[in-house]
Amino acid sequence: MTRMPEDNRDKVGRPSPDALLEKARQETRGRLKIFLGAAPGVGKTYEMLESGRAKISDGVDVVIGIVETHGRKETQALVDGFEVIPRVKIDYKGRPLEEMDIDAILARHPSLVLVDELAHTNAEGSRHPKRYLDVKELLDGGIDVYSTLNIQHVESLNDVVSQITRIRVRETVPDSIIDMADDVEIIDLTPDDLIKRLHDGKVYVPKTAERALTNYFTPGNLTALRELALRKTAQRVDDQLLTHMQAHAIPGPWAAGERVLVSVDQHPRSTSLVRYASRMAARLRAPWAAVYVETNRSINLTEADRDTIAATLRLAEQLGGEAITIPGREVSEELVRHAAANNVTHIVIGAPSKPSWRDWLHRSIADDLIRKSGNISVHVISGSEKEGTSTRGVNAAPSSPAFNIQAYLSATTYVAIALIVGVVLDQVLDVRNLALVFLMAVLTSAVIHGLRPALYTCILSALSFNFFFLPPRYTLTISDPESVLALFFFLGVAVIASNLTATVQRQAAAARQRARTTEDLYLFSKKLAGTGTLDDVLWATAFQLASMLKVRVVLLLPEEGTIAVKAGYPPDDTLDEADIAAARWAWEHNHAAGRGADTLPGAKRLYVPLRTGRAAVGVIGLDNDRRDGRLLMPEQQRLLDALADQAALAIERIQLVADVDRARLAAEADRLRSALLTSISHDLKTPLAAILGAAGTLRDYLDSMSQEDRVDLLSTVIDESERLNRFIANLLDMTKIESGAMEPNYALHYPGDIAGSALRRAEKILAHHKTVVTIPADLPMVRVDPVLFEQVLFNLLDNAAKYAPQGSSIRIDGWADGYNVMIQVSDKGPGIPPADVDRVFDTFYRVRKGDQVRAGTGLGLSICRGFVEAMGGTITAANRSDRSGAVFTIRLPKPNEIQKLDELQ
Repeated sequence: MTRMPEDNRDKVGRPSPDALLEKARQETRGRLKIFLGAAPGVGKTYEMLESGRAKISDGVDVVIGIVETHGRKETQALVDGFEVIPRVKIDYKGRPLEEMDIDAILARHPSLVLVDELAHTNAEGSRHPKRYLDVKELLDGGIDVYSTLNIQHVESLNDVVSQITRIRVRETVPDSIIDMADDVEIIDLTPDDLIKRLHDGKVYVPKTAERALTNYFTPGNLTALRELALRKTAQRVDDQLLTHMQAHAIPGPWAAGERVLVSVDQHPRSTSLVRYASRMAARLRAPWAAVYVETNRSINLTEADRDTIAATLRLAEQLGGEAITIPGREVSEELVRHAAANNVTHIVIGAPSKPSWRDWLHRSIADDLIRKSGNISVHVISGSEKEGTSTRGVNAAPSSPAFNIQAYLSATTYVAIALIVGVVLDQVLDVRNLALVFLMAVLTSAVIHGLRPALYTCILSALSFNFFFLPPRYTLTISDPESVLALFFFLGVAVIASNLTATVQRQAAAARQRARTTEDLYLFSKKLAGTGTLDDVLWATAFQLASMLKVRVVLLLPEEGTIAVKAGYPPDDTLDEADIAAARWAWEHNHAAGRGADTLPGAKRLYVPLRTGRAAVGVIGLDNDRRDGRLLMPEQQRLLDALADQAALAIERIQLVADVDRARLAAEADRLRSALLTSISHDLKTPLAAILGAAGTLRDYLDSMSQEDRVDLLSTVIDESERLNRFIANLLDMTKIESGAMEPNYALHYPGDIAGSALRRAEKILAHHKTVVTIPADLPMVRVDPVLFEQVLFNLLDNAAKYAPQGSSIRIDGWADGYNVMIQVSDKGPGIPPADVDRVFDTFYRVRKGDQVRAGTGLGLSICRGFVEAMGGTITAANRSDRSGAVFTIRLPKPNEIQKLDELQ
């Protein structure tokens, strides 16, 4: 789809209205500065705080809205001395979370506020779901904002980052946020320096840093991310330079960055010019665009010429360029105007193809462009017609309108009315002035019916004017030489006026049709952008094609080595053998086939490949009730190309996302498999070694051992066997949860009874700890599976015993809270590192432990969450507020009958 530039109609030397409006908007809101980094740990927050301190030294009122230090001492040292706006607390599933207090900042209204982590997702219940929306509100309130952002959080680069790192980032920021930033400062750090910071523990805690170095912070990943960050910043700076030039009416180009423009027309060599411009832009690492200037002569182009232009612009988009159509009078003038307005440094144009003698009459476009280009480099390329755009291979339906007798009858009526008016006015006006009456009839016919009826009106008006008004009257002869001249000039003026009027009318009709088509294409692209599944994309595509082209549509995609129908409008999935052969041929050869095409024309439908710049992604099948073999008129074929390109890109986007997700799942499966093997090798080997050692000692030295030593070794065998049994039981439970085979056997139970059963079962594990149980006797009963709930409490007690020091107490508390019953297990251990609070329930995930803690499988807490959620409850992890230690809270809903009893009481 081509676009009409908004700024190219402004005269060079006059500021661009869009740039002035943008400048005015910036003056009424706060200024945004983004500290952009390639990866976490490069020093964005540190640099933001340093810049904030510099502003304070300059007398600026600066406060901290929210800054995350992540335990880094040097960052925390910079925070000291700032005024920090207290955070607002939000309850999320029974767990308090802290977010930035927008209202407090707006009420305080500082000159500058520091807001860390622009891509952060706010907790449910916040005013805005995303932090960048908080920042926009602060900017609208007239407050300047400094914020930080990593390149992987930019929406347009999300897929690229996923391909590089094999990790899809869920928290993203729209590109419009970066575009609205007044300043973007790149915080750059070489991969070696960043890896050294990770090793030194200045980014993450050691265990997390080790995983990061293995999975994400590899030298290759960091180099690629660094290039993305530098390129994005350079692009933003280039856009700012262009806006500055347009706002201040500075004529270009400023060669701070290269830009390439290629002029295309209906000549077959335009394809080779586009490819040349693409190669030049690739060498220069510059953006480029293909521009077609639509002049008055364009209205007379044949459908073949229009197809050539559309195919050339389409090729430019497929090669990564921008396709632009500019209306204007002179090609060279419009090219120079657009180049100067958009800071273009290179223009590519084809060499003159007309004979040299014609230069005496009119200079060629290339010569004219060279004279007017100024500092812009002009590349005149001969091009090659052999590289011209290949034909579509589809026979178009005739587009010329049929003979409309009504238009000519109306034209005759206009002349008759003019004749009657002329007869009336003949009594008071000179006869030569009566020609204006007939000229009005000519113009009316041209405006309403077009050129041919207007020319018919010209001839009929001239004859009527001669017959009825020029002497001798009522004959077609003319005796007065002045009358001959009057008739001659009348006929000439009428022909010229009718031609100009009809041309304007055709241009207006074409502009209206282009506007409708552009709006439809925009709405279609907007609809595709909002779709998240392949079925939605296919349905939207089929419906849009059917409604805009008035045809029946089927969409086919590759499946298991062949191609199959995936969608249709109206729904239809039946294809005969001829259609299947045509669809497969179109898919394999990336060329149209079937009805109306040069290949396999006997099929019921026309099949057109859906292709992107990389490869074909599917096939569109079209059909209607016409039986002449041709489906689409030429303009409809061009519209089909535009719709097909958008649909192909949307399908490719969905497939790329699916590929990334599959790669992520495969990587996750490998990680789980590795974790499982590691866990099995350790947790099977340790108890088995103890069992084998004790059993071997009993076998070899049974007779010489005392009774006490025998009992001790047998106890070791039993304890390690129980430990091994618990490990295998955890694996089986985890398998049930992940397979969805968990079906709780519900019944009403008193939580204290189940807690007592879990304590008795964990008696050996808790032998070196004190247990305190405070579950009230009047605590409501809960509807749970007693076996599953006992296993949950057992796993929580086992986890607490691993981390809490010997001799410390482990508590089990219970209470009722509104419509819920709460059971809480807490210990006096070191607690959970803040970075691990949200991950402790992940499968095979284990928090960093000291040497004195017994190893675990990383399954216990994951099983707890699976069992609790299967019984309709929730479980959360946090750290104790009164001292060090972890606390796990289970929230179970009261049964309905108990809730009703509470309400009655």
